[in-house]
Amino acid sequence: MYTNKSRGRIVGMLFLTLMIAYTIGALLIDPILNSPNYLNEISESKNKLLIGVFLELINGVAYLGIAVLVYPIIKKFNESLAILYVGFRIIEFAMQMVSNMSPLLLITVSQHYFLTDMQESSLFQSLGSVLLTLRFWANQMVFITYSLGAFIFYYSTYHLKLIPRFLSIWGLIGAPLVLVNVFFDSVDLSLGIDLGLIMGLNEIVLGIWLIIKGFKTIESK
Repeated sequence: MYTNKSRGRIVGMLFLTLMIAYTIGALLIDPILNSPNYLNEISESKNKLLIGVFLELINGVAYLGIAVLVYPIIKKFNESLAILYVGFRIIEFAMQMVSNMSPLLLITVSQHYFLTDMQESSLFQSLGSVLLTLRFWANQMVFITYSLGAFIFYYSTYHLKLIPRFLSIWGLIGAPLVLVNVFFDSVDLSLGIDLGLIMGLNEIVLGIWLIIKGFKTIESK
């Protein structure tokens, strides 16, 4: 027998850390980039935008940390799934970096926008629109790879009985709903509700559970 309680508690802390970082980061960045006069907003709220990007970076690093900690456990169940899980997390992190580049580049675009005359300002407005589009599609890729990685994680925890079954089932239901969310966002349709909240709430509950209990002890084969 071997125990994963301490490993599970670290994973739990990372889940809570990334949820806090992602939520605060989104609250800082989204209102600025979604503003009709976003180039003006960026110039006036540069520090707020930088803090938001830094928090999004913490979110991505935390998911990579979880992948590293969970890999040897999932490997005992299925090595191919373990490799696939880490692969999805790496792609997710790479797409997160692409997404983060958009607001950083928009800061530079905003600065040049105010230094040009009316004729040239349209060029920077067009460039700004391209960077916003890049961020949108990079985020869509983040959500796709996130949901695929999450499905593997919860599928493995269900079979290994590392966490309560209801948490694994909750995750197995929530992960595909993130893909549904991505589809409707991609075709510019509104569901009236963010299905990603189901997974967000799941990871908060999971994080708290793991900090208190850790992963359940499993048998070494």
